[in-house]
Amino acid sequence: MYFPYGRAEVEYLKGRDKILAAVIDKVGHVDREVDTDLFSSVVHHIIGQQISTKAQATIWARMKAQFGEVNAESVSAADIDTLQSLGMTFRKAEYIKDFAVKVKTGEFALQEISQLPDSEAIQALASLKGIGVWTAEMILLFCLQRPDIFSFDDLAIQRGLRMVYHHRKIDRKLFEKYRRRFSPYCSVASLYLWAVAGGAIPEMKDYAPKKNRRK
Repeated sequence: MYFPYGRAEVEYLKGRDKILAAVIDKVGHVDREVDTDLFSSVVHHIIGQQISTKAQATIWARMKAQFGEVNAESVSAADIDTLQSLGMTFRKAEYIKDFAVKVKTGEFALQEISQLPDSEAIQALASLKGIGVWTAEMILLFCLQRPDIFSFDDLAIQRGLRMVYHHRKIDRKLFEKYRRRFSPYCSVASLYLWAVAGGAIPEMKDYAPKKNRRK
């Protein structure tokens, strides 16, 4: 299953920004997979922090092989050593175990998250160990499929903005200008900025000063 969007969102964004319109036409439709199960999405995002996509996929496959279904019941029953043996760090194993126990006992009302507005859902998720604001925003976009997520802390989004609009730096004020322009479909704009940052339009370059670029 992919993040859902269609003509209405695309035409709105194209009408708001001619430069982004050209990017959309050149890139075409962007398919990004979503995980609609909130528990597994949180676990998956904790696993994926600061490691490669390939490593994340390997650990996730081991989790599914170990538990069958990755849910609060199965994960909370596992000990830290078992979780760590799947390839994650001790700290991530602690975070995942803590999350699973809180969901199982009802200390963290996971299913209520989907009913909260974006800002409150982000705040609630970020209260969990191992979940920061950026991770919470990604969960809202790639699990809950919220339409208006635009993450200032996402380095690829900032890179995409620099590449598309020829900026040397994206500060908070400039970022908020684009947020207002793209809202209420910031999530779709994010998909296109990620695509550009990932090389979807090879002739586009990053205008950040070389000394500040990350490899």
